[in-house]
This record gives sequence, structure tokens and C-alpha cells, in this order.
Amino acid sequence: MPSVPLPPKESNLFKRILKCYEQKQYKNGLKFCKMILSNPKFAEHGETLAMKGLTLNCLGKKEEAYEFVRKGLRNDVKSHVCWHVYGLLQRSDKKYDEAIKCYRNALKLDKDNLQILRDLSLLQIQMRDLEGYRETRYQLLQLRPTQRASWIGYAIAYHLLKDYDMALKLLEEFRKTQQIPPNKIDYEYSELILYQNQVMREADLFQESLEHIETYEKQICDKLIVEEIKGEMLLKLGRLKEAGEVYKELIERNAENWYYYEGLEKALQPSTLEERLQIYEEVSKRHPRAVSPRRLPLNFVSGEKFRQLMDKFLRVNFSKGCPPLFTTLKSLYYNPEKVSTIQELVTGYEASLKTCDLFSTCENGEKEPPTTLLWVRYFLAQHFDKLGQCSLALDYINAAIASTPTLIELFYLKAKIYKHVGNLKEAAKWMDEAQSLDTADRFINSKCAKYMLRANMVKDAEEMCSKFTREGTSAMENLNEMQCMWFQTECAAAYQRLGKYGDALKKCHEVERHFFEITDDQFDFHTYCMRKMTLRAYVDLLRLEDVLRKHAFYFEAARSAIEIYLKLHDNPLTNESKEQEVNSENLSAKELKKMLSKQRRAQKKAKLEEERKHAERERQQKNQKKKRDEEEEETSGPREELVPEKLERVENPLEEAIKFLIPLKNLIGDNIETHLLAFEIYFRKGKFLLMLQSVKRAFAINSNNPWLHECLIRFSKAVSDHSNLPEIVSKVLTQEMQKIFVNKNLESFNEEFLKHNATSIQHQLSGAKMMYFLDKSRQEKAIAVATRLDKNMRDKNVKTLTKVFEALLDGSFGSCHTQCEEYQAACHKLFPFTSAFMPATNEDDSSIASVNHTAINHDLLSNEI
Repeated sequence: MPSVPLPPKESNLFKRILKCYEQKQYKNGLKFCKMILSNPKFAEHGETLAMKGLTLNCLGKKEEAYEFVRKGLRNDVKSHVCWHVYGLLQRSDKKYDEAIKCYRNALKLDKDNLQILRDLSLLQIQMRDLEGYRETRYQLLQLRPTQRASWIGYAIAYHLLKDYDMALKLLEEFRKTQQIPPNKIDYEYSELILYQNQVMREADLFQESLEHIETYEKQICDKLIVEEIKGEMLLKLGRLKEAGEVYKELIERNAENWYYYEGLEKALQPSTLEERLQIYEEVSKRHPRAVSPRRLPLNFVSGEKFRQLMDKFLRVNFSKGCPPLFTTLKSLYYNPEKVSTIQELVTGYEASLKTCDLFSTCENGEKEPPTTLLWVRYFLAQHFDKLGQCSLALDYINAAIASTPTLIELFYLKAKIYKHVGNLKEAAKWMDEAQSLDTADRFINSKCAKYMLRANMVKDAEEMCSKFTREGTSAMENLNEMQCMWFQTECAAAYQRLGKYGDALKKCHEVERHFFEITDDQFDFHTYCMRKMTLRAYVDLLRLEDVLRKHAFYFEAARSAIEIYLKLHDNPLTNESKEQEVNSENLSAKELKKMLSKQRRAQKKAKLEEERKHAERERQQKNQKKKRDEEEEETSGPREELVPEKLERVENPLEEAIKFLIPLKNLIGDNIETHLLAFEIYFRKGKFLLMLQSVKRAFAINSNNPWLHECLIRFSKAVSDHSNLPEIVSKVLTQEMQKIFVNKNLESFNEEFLKHNATSIQHQLSGAKMMYFLDKSRQEKAIAVATRLDKNMRDKNVKTLTKVFEALLDGSFGSCHTQCEEYQAACHKLFPFTSAFMPATNEDDSSIASVNHTAINHDLLSNEI
């Protein structure tokens, strides 16, 4: 029923409630609500009840807020205020679809309400309802044609819908209304012109874009972008001579920008290698200190000319003492000929510098300082590390450390070499040594923490990070607050390897929340960017947010979470108390007493830890409450706490895994791992058509992938084992699998795979696993195939051999303790520094085995039968 209209006194009070809400004076607002509602005539006034609910929501009383708003809406369902308030409440809870429905209902009752239209447009752009956004912006333009935001918002809607002509017409009409003198530079007008030009370039209007930028050049603040646009457009239009002049000017301005050299080459179109080199030599003469004109020719020259240029380039950098020299040249290492030339030159320098302090024994001149030999050794250590010759790399880095034991870079590189040989504990030790030389360096501190996490030293890593986190809070909480995702993804992987699945999942969910928050944070920019006219940055932001979960951090966290949920589905965690009851029945009185004593100590310790955590939580809640009271900001209430014990004991792990999988399927469909992880989930759910979709998509990306091979065989066997499939499903599966297997049975398909990839250890491992999977009697043969270490094997590295060793340990080939030890000894001869292959004591051996059994990787997952 509609509310009775308020008389003047109460109407004024209601206006004051609205004013208090806008000014965030929530407690005063509640007082005025009480004054209206205490009058028996207006005790059921819908709009006042709704405003009371909205005010309570801002004070964090969510349940009461919903109760009052719904009551208000029931009492006055024809009020646009009640629907608008209900929409605001839904928006604060991130229920954007529901909020849009509420706003639409409000507009049915008051179609020209500016505030509702603005709020609706914000939600539409947030949810990327571009058609709806365009309609709403059109209504706002009709109601407020004199406002800048009305024109800009409407133009952006057309731009995002790729209707460039209409967007350009609107922007031009709006530009004509701006009273800016031709000789005056105004930042906001400048940004408008550059945005207009961006739309032209996206519409492939190259001539118009060039004329436009030349016409308004004097009124644009960013002179650099003007020249870059000119160069790009002249190239597109084929006006190469003019483009060449523009790029020469840009190089004069910044001789280190590789993009400018690329543009200059396209403009000058050198026909021979000599002409191409001439371009860089001329720039180098004008800019003798610039690195790029001396580095870029090394990409395309070869033979003797490469040797000459490389010799000159290396000598200058070694004499000067340039630590990132190897990083600068690393991209050349795809070419074996260039690698051997570099090695020959630098080993020659090292031998000569040791004897006569010159780069060559044939030269006479000024002697090099001792630091030159140091940087040569530093380079050689990186060079041999890159080539996988770790013993030589360690020799060179140890020689460098012996000569200069105070240089951080040397210890940093030594740690890196140990990481590459698979000795993560030693790597963490040397990285700790590096950071101890400069404890105020945040980069080396972060690197040290990362290496510690790789070595599963989580507590040490947290202590290391605590040197740079805020005092008074734990490092973990502060790093989460700062959205430090490199730490959280590494931490999740460490917990996963240690079998602490609850803690690992907590980190994965924290990363997922960060991405949600980043997506949600764009809300503030929808109005800000139009007000400040930062339109190019705004459109870039919207496009970034659309593909945000493509980021490597999200992929790593999602992959870890999916792998853990699969593990928890296969081996659900048992109830510890039940286990203890069963075990206690089989113990003697003395053993039982000892066990109970141990349990009491553990309980006491756990209780103290829980009390400490509770006190810490209470203190933080007080701080947060104080902060809320000070800022008096609208909040969306406390988020659900992530408790490791609850996370690792979820009812349906596969459904939780799918939540992480969906963004990967939508955005990272070009990565084969996405589809193979999808297969693992659907395999356990028994969804045959979705399994087929996953393997087909993976097959299209890389038909020879070893993990895919395992999935195909398991899938085919599962299909043949299920005789009760619907006829249409069975027909589709048979037809599609026929295309992949081409009339071969599984054994012959596997044999052909092994034969086709005879020199790849990873492929041999997958083939051997499937050989054992298909026929348990062929265990000896399967193990022999997986553990082959001939000279022909091309991927004989630490990572691959560790995978084989883990497969032997985790039961992929059944019980094979003897073969496992033999393989470990053989790998130890090849890689003596790798900790996984080192002979260990019984105690260490059992601990390594337990860690390997709890570690999750895709080999372990695909072993599920």
C-alpha cells in the first residue's frame, strides 16, 4: 500500500535524513528517522523505513538494514525511493544484477530521476552491459545536455561497442563546445583530443588521424605521444621518408627505445646487411654512450662481423663493470653459433686477464683493473649456468667470491646456480648470505624469502619479510593486506608440497580475493575518469579488467587450488579423533599412557596458540572498528574468515575446483594445462562429453603433449568400461575418439607414442605409466622405459629426472623400491649437487619420501585410475 504523504514538518525531517546520509552523519540520520517513525501516523512510512535500513547498513548492521528496507518496500511498493534504496543495499553487497533490477523498477516509477540513472549506468559499465549502458547514457544526455560527463559517457559507450563513426561524431560535437583559445594549453582539452585520435586509429582512419594530430599539435601537452603517433601513421600511409625523419627525431630524444629503431628500419627499408648496420653506426656516433645501437645489430649479424661487434661490446662493458651484461645478451642464446663465439671470446679474456691484465696477450696498452677479471668470471658463471654446466659455473663464481667476498651479486648468482641444480636448501642459504650483506635492500630481501619458500622454509620466509612489513601485525597478514601475490602463490606451493592443504588453499583463496577486489575497485573510476578527462587511461583500464584473470599470479593460484581439491577428492582427510580411538585399542597400558600424555601436551600447546590468535584477532578487530569510526565510510560488512581446517574439509571439492577453473577456461584457453586440469575434474565427475571437449581442445593446442597422452588413454579406457552410456553420447564419443586413435587399440597407440618420442624422457615417462596402467604384468618393462638415461635423451635435466624419481616413489609403477634406489644413484652421478638424488640417512630418507608422497604435480594427478 502507498505511504501517506508526509506533512511539512516530517517532510523537512526526511530531507535532513537524506542530507545526513550524503554527509555520512549516520547517527544523526537515525535520530531523525526515529522522530518520524515515533509518530503513530507515520510508524509504517515506507521511505523512512528504507532510509533507516540504508543508514544502518552504513553502520555495519546488515541484517537489520535488510529487514527495514524490505519492510519499507512492502509498505510502499510504488515508491521509487524504496526501490532505489533497495538497489543501493544490493550494490553494497556486490549483488550487481539484483541492484540493476531494483534500479529499473525505480525508473518505471520515476523515469527521469538523474541519480537513479547515474547509479544504473555505473552498474551497467561495471557488469559490461554495453547496450544498456548506451541507452542509459542517452537518457542522461537528453536530461543534462550541458554537462560534459553526459557527452563523454555517451561517446565512450559507442567506442566500447566499436561504433567508431558515432563515437567520433559525438566527440567532435562536444569538442566544438569547448571554449579553449588555440594558443592555450589545457590538460583536459589535450586529453580529449588524444582520446579522439585513439578512436580514429582504432577505426583505421590513418589519414584523418594524422591530419587531426597535426591540426591540434600545439594544444597537446604530451609532445612525445604526438611524435609517436605521427611516425606510426606515416608508416601506415606509406610515407616512408617523412616517417624516417620522425623516428630519427625520436631517437635523438631517447636513443635506448628499441621500438624507435624498429620504426626507423621500416621507414628506411635497408636492402643489405651493410645498409642496416649503417643505420646503427650513425646513431652510435651521435650517441657514444647509448647501449641499444651497439646491442641491436648483434641480433641480425653473424659470422666474423658478429665476432667483431661482440668483442667490442663485451670489452666496453667488462671494463666499465656492468652487472646486467648477461641479461642484455641472454636473448641471443637460442643460436648455438653465437653462443660458442661468446664462450670463446670470454674464456679467452679470462685466461689473458689472469696472466697479463689485458683482454688479449697480443695487445700492448693500458692494463685493466682487477675488477674486470671479476666481472668476466661473473659473466662466465651465468653463461655456463644457462648452458646447464653447473660445476663449471660454480667454479667460476667461487673464484669470483674468493677475490671479492663483499659483492652481493656474486652470492645472489651462487644461490641461483644451486636453485637450477635442484638444491633448494643450499640456494636459500646462499641467498640469505647475500641479503645479510645489505639488510636494507628490499629486492634482495624479497628474493631471499622466495628462495626460502621454494625450499619449504615458510616460517623463515615470513621472518625475512617481517623486516619490511608494518610493525604490530604479523608479516603474513600485512603481506595479504598489501596484495603481495608473489609471496602468496609461492607460499601456497610450499604448503602444497608439505601436504598442508588447508593453509595452501587459504593462500589460493586470498589471491582470488585480490583479483575480485581489483575488479571491484574499478567502480571508483567510472565517474572519476570522466570528471578528470583521463579517457585513454580509462578505456585501457576497462580492457585490462576484462582480461585480469589472465595474469600469471591467478593461473598459479588456480592451478594449485585445483590440484589440491583433486587430491582431497581422491583422498579425503580422515577424522583424527576416530583414528586415535581405533589405534588406542591396540596399545599396551604403558604405550596408551604415553600417547595420552603426548596428546595432553599437544592440546595445551594448541590451546595457547589459539588464545594467542584470538587475542591478536580481537586487537585487529578493535583497530578496524576504530578506523571505521574515524573514516565513517560505507562498508560491505566483514568478509568470511578463511579457516584452513574448514577449507581442507569441504563437502564437494570438485565444485570448489570448478570455481577456479571457469576463469581459466574463459581467458586462458590457449594454455594446454587449462584443458588438462578441466579433464581431471570432469574425469572424476564422470562427465564424458565435457571430458571429450577438454581433450579435443588440448589436442588442438599440442597433440604430442605427454600429460594429454595419459588423459587420452584413461579417457578411452573409461569410455570402454562404461557400457550403460546413452546411445547418442556413446555414438558421439566413438566418432570423436576414432579421429584421434585412428583404429588403433590402446596398447598399440601407446607403443607408437613411445616410438615417436624415443629421445624425450617426459614422453617416455608418460608412455611407461600408461604401459603399467594398461597391463600391470609389464611393470619391469615400464620401469625400464621410464628410467632410461642414454646419451640420446635430449631433456636430461634436473626437473625432468626429478619427475621420474617422484613417479617411482608415489606408486605410479607399483612397489619398486630397488629400482628407485638404483635410479637415484644413477641420477646422483649425473647431478651430484641435486638434493633429491643425494644418498640420505634412514631418517632423511623417510622424510624425503613423505614429502614426495604429499607433493602434488600433474604427473601424480594423471596417475588417478
